[in-house]
Amino acid sequence: TGCDTGTAVDAGRDDTSARPALFGLLHSEAGRQLGALEALDREWQDGYVPALVEYVSLAQSPALARRAIGLLQKRTGQDLGYDLNAWFAWAWTRDARLPGYYADFKSALYARIDPRFGGYFAADRAASIRLDEVRWGGVVQDGIPPLRQPAMVAAGEADYLDDDNVVFGLEVNGDARAYPQRILAWHEMFTDTVGGVPVAGVYCTLCGSMILYESSVDGVRYELGTSGFLFRSNKLMYDRATQSLWNTLWGTPVIGRLVGEGIRLPRRSVVTTTWGEWRRRHPTTTVLSIDTGYRRVYGEGVAYRDYFATDELMFNTSQTDRRLPNKAEVLGLVFGDGDARPLAIAAVYAREHPLLHERVGESELVVLTDRSGAMRVYGTGGRRFEAWDGDSRLTDAEGRAWTLHEDRLQLDTVDAVSLPRLPSHSAFWFGWYGAYTNTRLLH
Repeated sequence: TGCDTGTAVDAGRDDTSARPALFGLLHSEAGRQLGALEALDREWQDGYVPALVEYVSLAQSPALARRAIGLLQKRTGQDLGYDLNAWFAWAWTRDARLPGYYADFKSALYARIDPRFGGYFAADRAASIRLDEVRWGGVVQDGIPPLRQPAMVAAGEADYLDDDNVVFGLEVNGDARAYPQRILAWHEMFTDTVGGVPVAGVYCTLCGSMILYESSVDGVRYELGTSGFLFRSNKLMYDRATQSLWNTLWGTPVIGRLVGEGIRLPRRSVVTTTWGEWRRRHPTTTVLSIDTGYRRVYGEGVAYRDYFATDELMFNTSQTDRRLPNKAEVLGLVFGDGDARPLAIAAVYAREHPLLHERVGESELVVLTDRSGAMRVYGTGGRRFEAWDGDSRLTDAEGRAWTLHEDRLQLDTVDAVSLPRLPSHSAFWFGWYGAYTNTRLLH
């Protein structure tokens, strides 16, 4: 699959003797919490670090938080103070296995914030990722509210949009729609039926990715939402029926009952472009109405303005690569054909090579970057293209003319010859690399 799933929790480790001490941190009485810290000191294991760090992040008593930090520094020899990101980074470098009951502790800890969180983690729930890399994002379940069957309006009615506003454009079975970034940044997800296909559009603001998934697999429709948790700074979805957690960039369940069932959401094409450019190409498009039913400041660039203005991360990750800045835009390509190695193409590189032939696994493809900087990918079936006008016209190696459509490249003859659009999406480099550490990079 190309996914780097890390190390699953060792749920079978026999650490039951320490369970009462660790769970004493959850007691409402400060004296019981203090006693728990003293007991953990006596029976110390490095595997306690993630639990203690999470306890500190939510501790209501500054005095107890200081005692917990003091215990961490005493037992690890690390002078990291209250830098929780640094503590997690240190824990991720350790070989020590997590205690088997860490999942139960995590469940009980966060259930105090939202009772629904109590269904996410448990020692008997399968996990294909390290649970100590799952971080709380600061909101309850669906606290960043998805837009479910949102109202769409005709292009001419979208007077709130300027031509240079960023939109995510998609077309399914001729149904062209635009979803402005300025709105999705506040909601991070929409669920709908587009062109007769049930879909979920997932926008992870922190990792800069917008992905369109079909939400039905083998006849089962998954009602997805925002879990409130992150993995490597990438939002985790949940499905309502099983409360399993899903990795947004992989489209697969990673914690819960559905893990190991071979479920993978099919991807659809989406392009990041401007409203003016999308409307020019698709004059009959519909666009997300600004009347979402929620009160938000939907101005261009308002949401996450400070975060986007720097290369710093809000939540650090265990996997980094400095070949590009953290938030450099890349086009990500991953196909489900066995051992196909994922490919990331730096947006700067794509603009410098607007007609780019490449291969991912057995798939031969061409990446077309138009004059606005929007990037689209099509299968070639072995054909080569020699010229591209940066808009809609291509010429192949045999001198034949082709026209770019959203879902295909069409040969300009009476023959119904076309080449299919292939799924791809933009993302920040750090987010893509955190999900696909074995990726190939063009930059």
